[in-house]
Amino acid sequence: MYDYISGKITHATATYLIVEANGVGYQLQVSLQTYSKLKDAQSAKVYTHLSIKEDAHLLFGFVDEDERQLFRHLISVSGVGPGTARVMLSSLSTSELQSAITTGNVAVIKKIKGIGDKTAQRIVIDLKDKLGKAGTSAPVLLTQGNTIKEEALSALLTLGFNRNVAEKELNKVLAGSGEVQSVEVLLREALKNL
Repeated sequence: MYDYISGKITHATATYLIVEANGVGYQLQVSLQTYSKLKDAQSAKVYTHLSIKEDAHLLFGFVDEDERQLFRHLISVSGVGPGTARVMLSSLSTSELQSAITTGNVAVIKKIKGIGDKTAQRIVIDLKDKLGKAGTSAPVLLTQGNTIKEEALSALLTLGFNRNVAEKELNKVLAGSGEVQSVEVLLREALKNL
């Protein structure tokens, strides 16, 4: 019904945004992923999904079409409703969740609040082929325990660089600059010489 809403963000919380378009304020239920990208924005184009139930009509908002498409795939699985799908997208990034599904990593999916073993297995079984056929390249999964170097290496491998070459360059940057504070800085420096 609504593909997207483009307008001024008048209110932003971790669970919803209010986007004003032509004098109408739309309350959009969002994931933490979308909130973190739009919380400081004055205006935005937010992709939407309308969920109609007997007792509620809810409009969900997404920062990009990839997140919305993954949300729609998730709610197509028996036992996964819009609320659960939003929690999943709040717990993992779109690429991390796609990677976990396409590689069959049930353990990562089970770590999400409210997702049990059977539901995690059903998600993998139902969506593994769909996400694989959709042309989503499964990037190397990043977990919270990874170091900055491992995350940067994962990003470089996803971009198509050779593992040995990427590792050598990351080691050079780390040796030359001492303490690197973020993945972004490390990647920027490494990419200058790759």
